Amino acid sequence: MQLSSNQSLKNKKKIINDPVYGFISLPHDVIFDVIEHPYYQRLRRIKQLGMSQLVYPGALHTRFHHALGATHLMWKALETLRRKGHEITDEEETATLLAILLHDIGHGPFSHTLEHAIVKGISHEQISILFMERLAKKFGQAIELAILIFKDEYKKPFLHQLVSSQLDMDRMDYLNRDSFYTGVSEGVIGSDRIIAMLTVKDNQLMVEEKGIYSVEKFLVARRLMYWQVYMHKTVVASEVMLTKILERAKEIAKTTVLFGSPALLHFLEKDYTLQDFQTQADLLDIFAELDDNDIMGAIKVWQYHEDPVLSLLSKMLVQRKLFKIEISKSPFSKDRLAMEKALFQAYPNEVSGTLSNYFICSDKLTNNAYNEARERINLLMKNGEVVDISKASDNLNISALSTPVEKYYLCYPRHFS
Repeated sequence: MQLSSNQSLKNKKKIINDPVYGFISLPHDVIFDVIEHPYYQRLRRIKQLGMSQLVYPGALHTRFHHALGATHLMWKALETLRRKGHEITDEEETATLLAILLHDIGHGPFSHTLEHAIVKGISHEQISILFMERLAKKFGQAIELAILIFKDEYKKPFLHQLVSSQLDMDRMDYLNRDSFYTGVSEGVIGSDRIIAMLTVKDNQLMVEEKGIYSVEKFLVARRLMYWQVYMHKTVVASEVMLTKILERAKEIAKTTVLFGSPALLHFLEKDYTLQDFQTQADLLDIFAELDDNDIMGAIKVWQYHEDPVLSLLSKMLVQRKLFKIEISKSPFSKDRLAMEKALFQAYPNEVSGTLSNYFICSDKLTNNAYNEARERINLLMKNGEVVDISKASDNLNISALSTPVEKYYLCYPRHFS
Protein backbone atom coordinates (compact mmCIF):
# COMPACT_ATOMS: atom_id res chain seq x y z
CA MET A 1 0.00 0.00 0.00
CA GLN A 2 1.37 3.38 -0.98
CA LEU A 3 1.10 6.12 1.64
CA SER A 4 -0.15 9.55 0.75
CA SER A 5 2.22 12.46 1.24
CA ASN A 6 0.33 13.56 4.38
CA GLN A 7 0.50 10.08 5.88
CA SER A 8 4.20 9.87 5.02
CA LEU A 9 4.89 13.17 6.78
CA LYS A 10 2.94 12.14 9.86
CA ASN A 11 4.94 8.94 10.04
CA LYS A 12 8.11 11.01 10.53
CA LYS A 13 6.86 12.54 13.78
CA LYS A 14 8.31 9.70 15.82
CA ILE A 15 8.33 9.50 19.59
CA ILE A 16 11.30 7.58 21.01
CA ASN A 17 11.30 6.04 24.48
CA ASP A 18 14.75 6.90 25.78
CA PRO A 19 15.73 5.22 29.08
CA VAL A 20 17.59 8.33 30.25
CA TYR A 21 15.17 11.16 29.33
CA GLY A 22 11.87 9.36 28.81
CA PHE A 23 9.83 10.09 25.70
CA ILE A 24 11.64 12.33 23.23
CA SER A 25 10.42 13.52 19.82
CA LEU A 26 12.02 14.39 16.50
CA PRO A 27 11.21 18.07 15.80
CA HIS A 28 11.89 18.14 12.04
CA ASP A 29 11.22 15.74 9.17
CA VAL A 30 14.81 15.96 7.91
CA ILE A 31 16.02 14.65 11.29
CA PHE A 32 13.99 11.49 10.73
CA ASP A 33 15.26 11.19 7.15
CA VAL A 34 18.91 11.45 8.23
CA ILE A 35 18.42 8.93 11.03
CA GLU A 36 17.00 6.49 8.47
CA HIS A 37 20.12 6.76 6.29
CA PRO A 38 22.49 3.73 6.39
CA TYR A 39 25.39 5.95 7.48
CA TYR A 40 23.49 6.83 10.63
CA GLN A 41 21.95 3.39 11.23
CA ARG A 42 25.51 2.06 11.41
CA LEU A 43 25.88 3.82 14.78
CA ARG A 44 23.52 1.21 16.26
CA ARG A 45 26.38 -1.27 15.85
CA ILE A 46 29.11 0.80 17.52
CA LYS A 47 29.30 0.77 21.30
CA GLN A 48 29.64 4.11 23.02
CA LEU A 49 32.20 2.97 25.58
CA GLY A 50 34.41 0.60 23.64
CA MET A 51 35.52 -2.24 25.93
CA SER A 52 33.98 -0.87 29.13
CA GLN A 53 31.37 -3.62 29.20
CA LEU A 54 34.14 -5.96 30.38
CA VAL A 55 34.13 -3.96 33.63
CA TYR A 56 30.59 -2.56 33.68
CA PRO A 57 28.31 -5.22 32.11
CA GLY A 58 25.52 -2.70 31.48
CA ALA A 59 27.70 -0.45 29.31
CA LEU A 60 26.34 -1.81 26.04
CA HIS A 61 24.73 1.40 24.82
CA THR A 62 25.67 2.70 21.38
CA ARG A 63 26.64 5.84 19.54
CA PHE A 64 23.11 5.77 18.14
CA HIS A 65 21.68 6.17 21.66
CA HIS A 66 24.11 8.95 22.50
CA ALA A 67 23.57 11.01 19.35
CA LEU A 68 19.78 10.91 19.79
CA GLY A 69 20.12 11.97 23.43
CA ALA A 70 22.47 14.83 22.58
CA THR A 71 20.01 15.99 19.89
CA HIS A 72 17.20 16.00 22.48
CA LEU A 73 19.29 18.15 24.84
CA MET A 74 20.17 20.46 21.96
CA TRP A 75 16.49 21.03 21.18
CA LYS A 76 15.89 21.96 24.84
CA ALA A 77 18.90 24.31 24.83
CA LEU A 78 17.76 26.12 21.68
CA GLU A 79 14.26 26.52 23.12
CA THR A 80 15.76 27.98 26.30
CA LEU A 81 17.83 30.54 24.40
CA ARG A 82 14.83 31.53 22.27
CA ARG A 83 12.70 32.11 25.35
CA LYS A 84 15.39 34.46 26.63
CA GLY A 85 15.13 36.54 23.47
CA HIS A 86 18.13 35.30 21.52
CA GLU A 87 17.35 35.04 17.82
CA ILE A 88 17.64 31.56 16.32
CA THR A 89 15.92 31.07 12.99
CA ASP A 90 14.14 27.85 12.03
CA GLU A 91 16.93 27.11 9.55
CA GLU A 92 19.58 27.62 12.26
CA GLU A 93 17.67 25.39 14.66
CA THR A 94 17.42 22.57 12.12
CA ALA A 95 21.08 22.87 11.16
CA THR A 96 22.29 22.91 14.78
CA LEU A 97 20.20 19.83 15.56
CA LEU A 98 21.71 18.09 12.54
CA ALA A 99 25.22 19.11 13.59
CA ILE A 100 24.85 17.45 17.00
CA LEU A 101 22.99 14.48 15.52
CA LEU A 102 25.92 13.83 13.17
CA HIS A 103 28.81 14.89 15.41
CA ASP A 104 29.88 11.26 16.03
CA ILE A 105 28.97 9.73 12.67
CA GLY A 106 32.66 9.39 11.81
CA HIS A 107 33.43 7.01 14.66
CA GLY A 108 34.83 3.64 13.69
CA PRO A 109 34.41 0.33 15.54
CA PHE A 110 34.63 0.54 19.34
CA SER A 111 34.59 4.34 19.20
CA HIS A 112 37.71 6.00 20.63
CA THR A 113 39.48 2.69 21.34
CA LEU A 114 40.39 2.02 17.71
CA GLU A 115 40.30 5.60 16.45
CA HIS A 116 43.84 5.46 15.08
CA ALA A 117 44.24 1.68 14.83
CA ILE A 118 42.13 1.29 11.67
CA VAL A 119 42.83 4.62 9.96
CA LYS A 120 45.96 6.24 11.35
CA GLY A 121 46.26 9.98 11.70
CA ILE A 122 42.61 10.72 10.88
CA SER A 123 40.28 11.80 13.68
CA HIS A 124 36.63 10.78 13.87
CA GLU A 125 35.72 14.48 13.58
CA GLN A 126 37.43 14.65 10.18
CA ILE A 127 35.57 11.56 9.00
CA SER A 128 32.33 13.00 10.41
CA ILE A 129 32.77 16.03 8.15
CA LEU A 130 33.31 13.74 5.15
CA PHE A 131 30.08 11.91 5.95
CA MET A 132 28.23 15.19 6.40
CA GLU A 133 29.50 16.50 3.06
CA ARG A 134 28.26 13.31 1.42
CA LEU A 135 24.86 13.63 3.13
CA ALA A 136 24.64 17.27 2.03
CA LYS A 137 24.42 16.06 -1.58
CA LYS A 138 21.24 14.21 -0.65
CA PHE A 139 19.66 16.49 1.95
CA GLY A 140 20.87 19.86 0.71
CA GLN A 141 21.09 23.21 2.48
CA ALA A 142 20.22 22.02 5.98
CA ILE A 143 23.32 19.81 6.11
CA GLU A 144 25.48 22.47 4.45
CA LEU A 145 24.62 24.91 7.23
CA ALA A 146 25.16 22.14 9.80
CA ILE A 147 28.70 21.69 8.47
CA LEU A 148 29.45 25.40 8.89
CA ILE A 149 28.20 25.25 12.49
CA PHE A 150 30.12 22.03 13.17
CA LYS A 151 33.36 23.56 11.83
CA ASP A 152 32.76 26.86 13.71
CA GLU A 153 32.59 28.81 10.47
CA TYR A 154 29.12 30.27 11.01
CA LYS A 155 28.44 33.83 12.10
CA LYS A 156 26.93 32.74 15.44
CA PRO A 157 29.72 30.99 17.38
CA PHE A 158 27.41 30.06 20.25
CA LEU A 159 25.70 27.51 18.01
CA HIS A 160 29.02 25.72 17.52
CA GLN A 161 29.70 25.95 21.25
CA LEU A 162 26.45 24.09 21.90
CA VAL A 163 27.80 21.32 19.64
CA SER A 164 31.45 21.33 20.69
CA SER A 165 32.86 23.11 23.71
CA GLN A 166 33.64 22.38 27.34
CA LEU A 167 29.94 22.68 28.20
CA ASP A 168 28.27 21.23 25.11
CA MET A 169 25.30 18.93 24.63
CA ASP A 170 27.65 16.11 23.64
CA ARG A 171 29.32 16.06 27.07
CA MET A 172 26.08 16.53 28.93
CA ASP A 173 24.51 13.52 27.27
CA TYR A 174 27.47 11.18 27.54
CA LEU A 175 27.87 11.92 31.26
CA ASN A 176 24.16 11.32 31.86
CA ARG A 177 24.04 8.25 29.63
CA ASP A 178 27.34 6.64 30.61
CA SER A 179 26.58 6.98 34.32
CA PHE A 180 23.12 5.48 33.73
CA TYR A 181 24.35 2.42 31.83
CA THR A 182 27.44 1.79 33.98
CA GLY A 183 25.62 2.42 37.25
CA VAL A 184 28.33 4.90 38.33
CA SER A 185 26.30 7.55 40.15
CA GLU A 186 29.23 9.97 40.36
CA GLY A 187 28.59 10.89 36.74
CA VAL A 188 25.05 12.15 37.29
CA ILE A 189 24.77 15.85 36.45
CA GLY A 190 21.99 18.43 36.55
CA SER A 191 21.68 18.85 32.78
CA ASP A 192 18.19 20.35 33.03
CA ARG A 193 19.43 22.99 35.44
CA ILE A 194 22.51 23.81 33.33
CA ILE A 195 20.44 24.12 30.14
CA ALA A 196 17.95 26.38 31.94
CA MET A 197 20.85 28.65 32.95
CA LEU A 198 22.35 28.98 29.45
CA THR A 199 22.47 32.41 27.83
CA VAL A 200 24.33 34.30 25.10
CA LYS A 201 26.33 37.51 25.20
CA ASP A 202 28.33 38.93 22.29
CA ASN A 203 27.50 35.77 20.32
CA GLN A 204 29.26 33.62 22.95
CA LEU A 205 27.59 30.87 24.99
CA MET A 206 27.54 31.55 28.72
CA VAL A 207 25.92 30.39 31.94
CA GLU A 208 24.01 32.72 34.21
CA GLU A 209 25.70 33.34 37.55
CA LYS A 210 23.14 31.35 39.53
CA GLY A 211 24.05 28.23 37.55
CA ILE A 212 27.59 28.15 38.94
CA TYR A 213 27.07 25.21 41.30
CA SER A 214 25.54 23.04 38.60
CA VAL A 215 28.55 23.73 36.37
CA GLU A 216 30.90 22.91 39.25
CA LYS A 217 29.15 19.57 39.71
CA PHE A 218 29.38 18.95 35.95
CA LEU A 219 33.16 19.43 35.97
CA VAL A 220 33.68 17.30 39.07
CA ALA A 221 31.48 14.55 37.57
CA ARG A 222 33.52 14.59 34.39
CA ARG A 223 36.79 14.15 36.32
CA LEU A 224 35.36 11.28 38.36
CA MET A 225 33.90 9.52 35.32
CA TYR A 226 37.26 9.63 33.56
CA TRP A 227 39.10 7.79 36.30
CA GLN A 228 36.23 5.54 37.31
CA VAL A 229 34.93 4.58 33.84
CA TYR A 230 36.77 5.93 30.79
CA MET A 231 40.26 5.34 32.22
CA HIS A 232 39.41 2.55 34.65
CA LYS A 233 42.57 0.47 34.72
CA THR A 234 40.89 -2.74 33.56
CA VAL A 235 39.21 -0.87 30.70
CA VAL A 236 42.62 0.51 29.72
CA ALA A 237 44.12 -3.00 29.79
CA SER A 238 41.40 -4.41 27.54
CA GLU A 239 41.68 -1.49 25.11
CA VAL A 240 45.46 -1.90 24.93
CA MET A 241 44.92 -5.57 24.05
CA LEU A 242 42.39 -4.70 21.36
CA THR A 243 44.72 -2.15 19.74
CA LYS A 244 47.62 -4.61 19.87
CA ILE A 245 45.49 -7.24 18.14
CA LEU A 246 44.66 -4.81 15.32
CA GLU A 247 48.28 -3.72 15.12
CA ARG A 248 49.40 -7.33 14.65
CA ALA A 249 46.59 -8.07 12.21
CA LYS A 250 47.63 -5.09 10.08
CA GLU A 251 51.19 -6.38 9.99
CA ILE A 252 50.11 -9.87 8.93
CA ALA A 253 47.49 -8.75 6.40
CA LYS A 254 50.08 -6.90 4.33
CA THR A 255 51.96 -10.11 3.54
CA THR A 256 49.57 -13.06 3.96
CA VAL A 257 45.87 -13.84 3.63
CA LEU A 258 43.94 -13.06 6.80
CA PHE A 259 40.31 -13.72 7.68
CA GLY A 260 38.07 -10.67 7.90
CA SER A 261 35.13 -8.91 6.33
CA PRO A 262 35.92 -7.20 2.99
CA ALA A 263 35.67 -3.76 4.62
CA LEU A 264 38.00 -4.69 7.49
CA LEU A 265 40.58 -6.28 5.20
CA HIS A 266 40.49 -3.17 3.01
CA PHE A 267 41.85 -1.10 5.89
CA LEU A 268 44.13 -3.78 7.31
CA GLU A 269 45.97 -4.36 4.04
CA LYS A 270 46.72 -0.71 3.34
CA ASP A 271 47.06 2.58 5.21
CA TYR A 272 45.00 5.52 3.96
CA THR A 273 45.39 9.26 4.45
CA LEU A 274 42.76 11.97 4.75
CA GLN A 275 43.57 12.93 1.17
CA ASP A 276 42.75 9.37 0.09
CA PHE A 277 39.32 9.71 1.70
CA GLN A 278 38.79 13.02 -0.07
CA THR A 279 39.82 11.76 -3.51
CA GLN A 280 38.63 8.13 -3.53
CA ALA A 281 34.84 8.26 -3.56
CA ASP A 282 34.33 4.63 -2.59
CA LEU A 283 36.64 4.72 0.45
CA LEU A 284 34.08 6.43 2.70
CA ASP A 285 31.42 3.89 1.72
CA ILE A 286 33.79 1.05 2.57
CA PHE A 287 34.51 2.67 5.95
CA ALA A 288 30.75 2.95 6.49
CA GLU A 289 30.55 -0.86 6.34
CA LEU A 290 32.72 -1.18 9.46
CA ASP A 291 31.30 -1.66 12.94
CA ASP A 292 32.04 -3.60 16.15
CA ASN A 293 30.80 -6.85 14.58
CA ASP A 294 33.57 -6.82 11.96
CA ILE A 295 36.22 -6.61 14.68
CA MET A 296 34.87 -9.18 17.14
CA GLY A 297 33.87 -11.59 14.37
CA ALA A 298 37.43 -11.52 13.07
CA ILE A 299 39.03 -11.80 16.52
CA LYS A 300 36.98 -14.94 17.28
CA VAL A 301 38.47 -16.54 14.15
CA TRP A 302 41.98 -15.14 14.74
CA GLN A 303 42.15 -17.20 17.96
CA TYR A 304 43.10 -20.11 15.71
CA HIS A 305 45.51 -18.29 13.39
CA GLU A 306 48.95 -19.79 12.91
CA ASP A 307 50.64 -16.57 14.05
CA PRO A 308 51.26 -17.11 17.80
CA VAL A 309 50.99 -13.40 18.70
CA LEU A 310 47.65 -12.85 16.97
CA SER A 311 46.29 -16.17 18.20
CA LEU A 312 47.31 -15.71 21.82
CA LEU A 313 46.14 -12.10 22.11
CA SER A 314 42.80 -12.95 20.47
CA LYS A 315 42.20 -15.90 22.80
CA MET A 316 43.05 -13.81 25.84
CA LEU A 317 40.61 -11.07 24.86
CA VAL A 318 37.74 -13.39 23.91
CA GLN A 319 38.16 -15.34 27.17
CA ARG A 320 38.64 -12.12 29.19
CA LYS A 321 42.09 -13.10 30.36
CA LEU A 322 43.18 -9.50 30.35
CA PHE A 323 46.59 -7.99 30.90
CA LYS A 324 47.60 -7.22 34.43
CA ILE A 325 47.91 -3.45 34.73
CA GLU A 326 49.69 -1.20 37.20
CA ILE A 327 49.10 2.54 37.52
CA SER A 328 51.78 4.92 38.75
CA LYS A 329 52.21 8.66 39.16
CA SER A 330 55.68 8.42 37.62
CA PRO A 331 56.93 6.63 34.49
CA PHE A 332 57.96 3.01 34.82
CA SER A 333 61.72 2.53 34.60
CA LYS A 334 63.52 0.80 31.76
CA ASP A 335 64.72 -1.77 34.27
CA ARG A 336 61.14 -2.61 35.22
CA LEU A 337 60.15 -3.01 31.56
CA ALA A 338 63.20 -5.20 30.95
CA MET A 339 62.30 -7.34 33.96
CA GLU A 340 58.74 -7.90 32.71
CA LYS A 341 60.05 -8.85 29.26
CA ALA A 342 62.49 -11.30 30.84
CA LEU A 343 59.69 -12.88 32.89
CA PHE A 344 57.57 -13.14 29.77
CA GLN A 345 60.37 -14.89 27.90
CA ALA A 346 61.07 -17.26 30.80
CA TYR A 347 57.49 -18.52 30.68
CA PRO A 348 57.01 -21.29 28.05
CA ASN A 349 55.42 -19.65 25.02
CA GLU A 350 55.82 -19.47 21.26
CA VAL A 351 56.43 -15.73 21.06
CA SER A 352 59.98 -14.63 20.34
CA GLY A 353 61.76 -11.91 22.25
CA THR A 354 61.44 -9.42 19.41
CA LEU A 355 57.63 -9.63 19.67
CA SER A 356 57.31 -9.08 23.42
CA ASN A 357 56.27 -5.46 22.79
CA TYR A 358 52.84 -6.81 21.89
CA PHE A 359 52.50 -8.08 25.47
CA ILE A 360 54.53 -5.62 27.57
CA CYS A 361 53.15 -2.11 27.12
CA SER A 362 53.63 1.17 28.95
CA ASP A 363 52.26 4.64 28.23
CA LYS A 364 50.69 7.75 29.77
CA LEU A 365 47.10 8.59 30.74
CA THR A 366 45.98 12.23 30.89
CA ASN A 367 42.80 13.55 32.50
CA ASN A 368 41.98 17.23 32.08
CA ALA A 369 38.42 17.93 33.22
CA TYR A 370 38.62 21.64 32.43
CA ASN A 371 41.09 23.15 29.98
CA GLU A 372 41.06 26.88 30.65
CA ALA A 373 43.62 27.55 27.91
CA ARG A 374 41.62 25.72 25.22
CA GLU A 375 38.20 27.29 25.71
CA ARG A 376 36.61 28.79 28.77
CA ILE A 377 33.28 28.23 30.44
CA ASN A 378 32.09 31.77 31.05
CA LEU A 379 29.65 32.94 33.69
CA LEU A 380 27.52 36.01 33.05
CA MET A 381 27.33 37.81 36.39
CA LYS A 382 24.33 39.84 37.48
CA ASN A 383 26.27 43.07 36.94
CA GLY A 384 26.98 42.08 33.31
CA GLU A 385 30.58 41.08 33.92
CA VAL A 386 31.87 37.92 32.21
CA VAL A 387 34.01 35.69 34.46
CA ASP A 388 35.70 32.34 33.85
CA ILE A 389 34.24 29.54 35.99
CA SER A 390 37.60 28.79 37.60
CA LYS A 391 37.90 32.42 38.75
CA ALA A 392 34.30 32.83 39.90
CA SER A 393 34.03 29.58 41.82
CA ASP A 394 34.60 29.45 45.57
CA ASN A 395 35.16 25.72 45.17
CA LEU A 396 38.91 25.10 45.28
CA ASN A 397 38.41 21.87 43.35
CA ILE A 398 37.56 23.81 40.18
CA SER A 399 41.00 25.44 40.04
CA ALA A 400 42.54 22.00 40.58
CA LEU A 401 40.43 20.54 37.76
CA SER A 402 42.02 22.96 35.27
CA THR A 403 45.39 21.26 35.86
CA PRO A 404 45.94 18.08 33.82
CA VAL A 405 46.49 14.92 35.86
CA GLU A 406 48.98 12.48 34.36
CA LYS A 407 49.38 8.86 35.32
CA TYR A 408 51.38 6.04 33.79
CA TYR A 409 50.43 2.44 33.19
CA LEU A 410 52.29 -0.82 32.67
CA CYS A 411 50.51 -3.81 31.11
CA TYR A 412 51.77 -7.38 31.03
CA PRO A 413 50.20 -10.85 30.85
CA ARG A 414 48.88 -11.82 34.27
CA HIS A 415 49.79 -15.51 34.09
CA PHE A 416 53.32 -14.78 32.92
CA SER A 417 54.20 -12.62 35.92
